[in-house]
Amino acid sequence: MKIVTALLASTIVGCGIAIAADPPAAPSATPVKQPSLKVCNKQADGKHLTGPERAQFVKDCRAGKTT
Repeated sequence: MKIVTALLASTIVGCGIAIAADPPAAPSATPVKQPSLKVCNKQADGKHLTGPERAQFVKDCRAGKTT
């Protein structure tokens, strides 16, 4: 019985050490922010876009494909 208890205790301690040894994942330095709809619409206004061209521009802008 003492052997079973000793094995169980060493297993619990061993798992605790293994879990504690894994460092947490580091967050990225600066998260990439996509432009908001308001910003993209303002850019489309500045380019005097209308209709399908405006819709495509705003879609691409929101996806980060345009500057």
